[in-house]
Order: sequence, then structure tokens, then C-alpha cells
Amino acid sequence: MDLRQLRYFVAVAEECHFGRAAQRLHMAQPPLSQAIRRLEEDLGVELLERTTRRVALTAAGERYLERARSILADVEAANHEATRVAAGEVGRVVLGVVGSVTYALLPSLARRLREEFPDIDFEFTGEMLTPELMTALRDGTVDIALMRTPADTRGLLARALRSEPLIAALPAAHPLAARDVIDLADLRDEPFVTYPSQHRSVLHDTVLTACQARGFSPRQVAQVAQTSTLLVFVAAGIGVTVLPASSRRLRLEGVDFRDITNAPTVELAAAWRPGAPASTQRVVDRITAIVTGGAAGAT
Repeated sequence: MDLRQLRYFVAVAEECHFGRAAQRLHMAQPPLSQAIRRLEEDLGVELLERTTRRVALTAAGERYLERARSILADVEAANHEATRVAAGEVGRVVLGVVGSVTYALLPSLARRLREEFPDIDFEFTGEMLTPELMTALRDGTVDIALMRTPADTRGLLARALRSEPLIAALPAAHPLAARDVIDLADLRDEPFVTYPSQHRSVLHDTVLTACQARGFSPRQVAQVAQTSTLLVFVAAGIGVTVLPASSRRLRLEGVDFRDITNAPTVELAAAWRPGAPASTQRVVDRITAIVTGGAAGAT
């Protein structure tokens, strides 16, 4: 028995006529009759009553027709779903993002991705550090990472999306908050609240390098992994911090943001695994278009 025999049987059963069924199937009548007879012989059951005037279903044939229709419908649905999966229209994608992106980009990005890919099951994880994201990509916990560079992307695919300047976050009562713009060197004597050190955060190393280029090393009084907690510490007057400009989206009472003269920039990039499902690649391409306004190639 094969699917072709089922289709033949359904056509004959619905037409109740071998000639009309053969026309519907675009085939000659004799091989159709032979195929139905072989099906009955394989089953050991008579499915059709044949007379010179009519073809009718037996009781067994009526039940077999129900099952045959169901099987063919399931096969068609499976074929359609497989095609959609291969095209990247169906799947599951876990997107992990660094701290500042959690507030500046993730809300609108998540909404648009859900709207544009309704049959992809999305999971979003925010406030992750870049090295943590690289580990999650490699172990399969995350499918796409929006992270800061430079990062260890060996064995992964990565695509630059955009860059943004660093800004200062100050306690609202801080004297420097009275200025519109400050110089990074103005913070040389200030206590710093920073992202984690020892290469656990790309931003920590970027800020440290920028400060050292201005002739000082920041005096660190606290290290936290979450951007929101970082700004809570600033609001409490524990120290100042330097972070990406997109962090302005996280408005917090007691914190004032100030631009930095000739501010260094940090880059946002997307990373994913080679050989990822088509759904992942489609989402990466859409994220690229949303963030940059156009397409970009993988590196």
C-alpha cells in the first residue's frame, strides 16, 4: 500500500465511478481499476461494490474512506509544515541581549519580531554580559546574541549593527550635573560603579581603556552586571558610571545623563551559530534591517 493507492481509492469513492475518477486523476481507467483491486487484495477486504450500473462503498469502504482522507490530509499538512520550516517561517528562536539593549531596543524589537513572524516561538533574555552571551551561543542556550564588541566569536558568525557613544551617568545632585557636556578626565577623582572586571564585561574594559587614555584609572567602588542596578547605585550616590548612550532610555529618578566630549564609541553586533535553522537566519536578517535600516553581510 502507498499514498498513491489511497488517492486513487478516495477519487473512486468520491466519484462513485471509475471513468470519472480516472479523468479526475488524469489517467486511464484500466490501471486505476487494477490499483484499487490490488489495494483490496492487500487488505483482504472488499471496499467497493461494483455492478454494471454503479459503484458503491461497502461498510468497510466507508470507514476506510474516512481514514484515507485523514491520512492524506495529515501528509499534506506535514508537507506544508516542512516547507515552511525549511523557509524559516516556523521555528523557535531564543534571543539574548546585553544590558543597555534590554531597555533601548528590545521592547520595540520584540514587538516587531512577534508581529512579523507570528509562527516563530520567541524567547527573550535581557541583561546578559557579552562573554556570557558567547557561552550561551556555543552551548545552544541562546540562538542569537545582541552583544558588544570586541568579543570572542571564534566558531560563530557575527555582524556589526551600529555604534554609539559612551555617556556619563551622575547622581542628580553631583556638581558636574550642572554642565551640559563633560570631559572624561573630569571624572578622574570620582568613585566609579562599573560593570564586572576580569574580562567578564566588554564595557568594563572599554571604559577602563578610555579612562586610561585620558590619564587615569577609575577608582572602582562597586561592580554590578545589570545596567538597571548600575544606575540604582548611581542614584543612591555611591558613584558615577560611564555606559552606552542607549542607557538614557532607562530613566531613573536621581540620575542625570551627560554627554562626554569626544566620547569613545561602542559597537553593537549580532552573533549566531553557523548552520543555524532557516528561522534563525531570517530573524538575524530582519534584526539587521530594523537596527541598521538595510542589509549587511556576515563576517
